[in-house]
Formats: sequence, structure tokens, C-alpha cells
Amino acid sequence: MSADLDSIIHEAREAVGALAGRAQFEALKARFLGPNGSLTEAVKGIRDLPREERPDYGKRCNQIKTKLEAILATALKKIELAELQRSLGPPVDPSLPSPDGGPGGCHLLSSVREEICRIFHKVGFNVEEGTEVETEFYCFDALNFPSDHPAKDVHDTYLLPSSVIYGNVPKRDKESYLLRTHTSTVQVRVMMAKEPPLRFVSPGRCFRRDTADPTHTSNFHQVEGIYVDRHVTVKDLKALLDYFVAALFEKDVKTRFRPSFFPFTEPSFEMDLKSPSLGKLSNQWIEIMGCGMVDPAVFEAVGYDPEVWKGYAFGMGVERVAQSLYGVDDIRYLYQNDLRFLEQFA
Repeated sequence: MSADLDSIIHEAREAVGALAGRAQFEALKARFLGPNGSLTEAVKGIRDLPREERPDYGKRCNQIKTKLEAILATALKKIELAELQRSLGPPVDPSLPSPDGGPGGCHLLSSVREEICRIFHKVGFNVEEGTEVETEFYCFDALNFPSDHPAKDVHDTYLLPSSVIYGNVPKRDKESYLLRTHTSTVQVRVMMAKEPPLRFVSPGRCFRRDTADPTHTSNFHQVEGIYVDRHVTVKDLKALLDYFVAALFEKDVKTRFRPSFFPFTEPSFEMDLKSPSLGKLSNQWIEIMGCGMVDPAVFEAVGYDPEVWKGYAFGMGVERVAQSLYGVDDIRYLYQNDLRFLEQFA
């Protein structure tokens, strides 16, 4: 009987050397320690021994079991280490250069936004930012939107229920909150907080209930700018924007103003540009932004005297500028996080 127990240890030591994975390990473990395993059967045989031999034999079985478990534990550690190495790949030599692609780059929209701000900063414009959740006053009322303007309709804006803002606290006024539809809200807040003259741009994310298509999405980005001082004219506005598009597109660019309407500017214009270096859009007039002279009603809403202060404002979609600059024909590509697309502009 003792010889049989020794053979179990010998057999186990030979078998663990041939293990190739966890499944084979579990099968080997069951072969010795399972309900029908060889050591289990040996322990069951104690009842067939004479009473005086049982203690020594039982003690010997326990010793063999301890040795067997140690052998199996060592084998399991080797298997786990091999699995870990397979999951991590080959060993890494820290003295070698990194095999990855290096540091990441800016998203195309981030790069274009920063370039727009950089160009305006060179001519004295600061950068101001504001909250994305706004009130109707800052988003519409202070910007001369009439109470029945379509932009206030629930089909065009993301109005927030009172419970989202106030919770269980009783609402103390009639003001509604919404996700801002433009970054003009930043202009109102800055003008109410600071005295003129002012000159700044306000980049940020905006939200409208647009159906996604190649040129529209419900979440987009704007850069808006405003200049407030004495004796500001349309000529100053045109000169600034001509400088901007020339610096951005770096080629022979022509611009034109078309009469338009915005509640917060009077007169208002759409600005188009034409360039020979825009791929399929070369030498075609492309609408690039809206602009105009700040409406006196806006100055009155923020506490400026419109008889003293004049100003111009402009705003553009970052996505539209990026599409024009880099020939992206579908705005949705900018949000799909496809590295094959994004790495082209890194």
C-alpha cells in the first residue's frame, strides 16, 4: 500500500511537466484528488486494513496529499504565468523605443477652433467662455429675440424641465433654462460684467434640435466675436473679417457681404468667400459666417448707452470652417471617432 502511495507522487511529478493549459491541469487534479481519483481511492481503502495499521496508513495518506497539493500548486502558478505572458505579449525591454504611435494629436475640430482663436488673438481679441446651460434671458431676451420668435419653440431648442433645475425647491420666477443655441450668451454675460471697450471671441459648444445630415447635427461648435468701442463702423468689421479669412485659408480669397437678418445685429450680413484652393468647392461662393453691427436694443439690455457705444459681432460654425478647409463633405465624420479619418489631420 505504501508503494502505491509513492507511485502517485512519482506519477504526478511526471504528468505536470507535460501540462499545456488550465484544462489539462484540472483533468490531472481530478485524476488524483477527484471523487474517483487515485489518492481518494487509496484513502477509501483504509477501511479494509487491520485496525492497528489504519493510523499509520492514514498519516501516510495525509503526507502524500500535502506533497501532491504542493506539486499541483506549483504547476498552476506556471500555467497562470504563461497565460499572463500570452495576454501581455512578449517581454518588454524598457531600454528600447516605444512601439506605439507616439503622443496623440488634437481632434480636427479642436485644431480649427484653436487656430481661429489664435488669429483673432493676434489682433487684440481675448477669449471668453461661458456655461452651456443658460436662461432664456441670456440666450434670447437680451439679444432682442421677440417672445414669439421660432428659435424659442420647443421644436428648435432643448428646454430643460423645471424639475431638472430646481428639484423639489419651489420655482421662484418664470425663467426657463435650456441648452444654449449659440455662444452669443457669453457676449451678453461679459458685457453685463465689464465696461467697454471690449474685444473678445467666445468659442464653445451649442445645441439645437437639428436632424443629422451631411451639414447639420444637434451638437455643434461656434466661435463668436464682438468688438465694442466708440466710432465702430461696418468698414472695421469688413477689414477684420477679410484679414481673418486671408490668414486662415492662406491663399487668394475673395469675400462678399450679403444682406441678411439677425435679431441682435442691424444691419446684418452673411459673409461668403471664394478661393481657388478648396478642392471641389474651389472658385465657388461659400457661406462662412454671419455678422453685423450690434443692435442698439442689445446695448440697452446690457446697460450700455447706444448713443455712445457702437460695435460689431460675428459668428461662425467651427464644423463649417473645418469642412471648407479640409474638404470634409459630411459633418458626421467629425463625430464618429474613426481613427482612419482622424489620423489624416493629426
